[in-house]
Amino acid sequence: MQKEVRLRWLLLANLLNNAGAAFMWPLTTVYMHNYLKQTLTFSGTVLFCMSLAMILGNYVGGRLFDRWRPYWTAILGVTISTITLATLIFWHSLMPYAIGLIVVGFGDGISMTVVNAYAATVTSRSNRYVFNMLYLALNVGVVIGTLLVGYLLDLGISVVFMVTTVCYVGLFGIVLTTFNVNLTPTTEKAAQPVTTDTTSKRKRQLIWLICLMIFTIYLSYALWESLLSVHMTNLGIPFRRYSEVWTINGLLIILSQPIVTLFNERFKIGTQVAFGITLFALSFLGLVFARQYIDFIIIMVVLTIGEVIGLPIVPAWVDDMAAPQQRGKYQGRFNMALSMGRAVGPLFGGMMVAQFSYSILFMVVTAMMLVTLSIVLVRARHEKLLNG
Repeated sequence: MQKEVRLRWLLLANLLNNAGAAFMWPLTTVYMHNYLKQTLTFSGTVLFCMSLAMILGNYVGGRLFDRWRPYWTAILGVTISTITLATLIFWHSLMPYAIGLIVVGFGDGISMTVVNAYAATVTSRSNRYVFNMLYLALNVGVVIGTLLVGYLLDLGISVVFMVTTVCYVGLFGIVLTTFNVNLTPTTEKAAQPVTTDTTSKRKRQLIWLICLMIFTIYLSYALWESLLSVHMTNLGIPFRRYSEVWTINGLLIILSQPIVTLFNERFKIGTQVAFGITLFALSFLGLVFARQYIDFIIIMVVLTIGEVIGLPIVPAWVDDMAAPQQRGKYQGRFNMALSMGRAVGPLFGGMMVAQFSYSILFMVVTAMMLVTLSIVLVRARHEKLLNG
């Protein structure tokens, strides 16, 4: 029996999982606001609850991966999401839709953490390469899902859920046939109950600070996945154009891989994170002045360059610092921070727009990202952990 999941299957699983999930984020805001006539704050609240369920799924997925059976944990997560989405094809009025999204969030939380934890066991490639490719697959999935939903919504909400369910059925097939591997002895030991955390205190503290930074980053990124669709349509830009912006994001992620490889080979992780996330954060200042479609294209280009340089390497940084017996645990915490950011983002954004304006919102999230990045870098330099 194989000792690790082949990287190509991990990448395809991540692509399908995130393609299916990407249907939900822009769809929820637009569907609830424009079709079900709910407020931005209400749709933000639903997304908040969905992401809280995802955080719980992240926690459960990490715990079960370390202490139970990784394969059956993966089966559990994808089964929950697939069955729920198949149900939404037929029942998608307000309450079934809202409850269904929350259940899907829980299943996706398990699945995403398990995929990251499996990726941490891959030894045939460096972890920087593995997590970079995993991130590439994630974003290609997001682009595919976000692009398709802009066109499929015109055909009816049932069609959207049918296509989403097909993505998850494909994911289930991959998990069922390729994830049942005999993991390395280190990971098998990790599957036994562990009473003490063997990750050093200074590394644990830095991981928590990294999680705080990731929280602010994905809080901000969630605005692109939710409120920006409404903001752009309010400016007279068709919803399809919003979806097409994500196509640019996906193409740039693929084409920029030589740049990412150059950074991986020549720079410390901390340096790479600093440059990429600074560029990513500053792109949000451009949204203060964006009014035309071309403005959003330019901003997405800047955001994507910063994203591909700074974000894929972060889970590899966490993996470098975590003890082998706690890989699932700390990948779970990383994904919990990511999910919490996605949870708070739409609700926080909706409340900020209601009380102030889009411009104030974009300036605030820029400051949040830059401050937390600075805290991480100062601590990493002090502890001599800029390279894990």
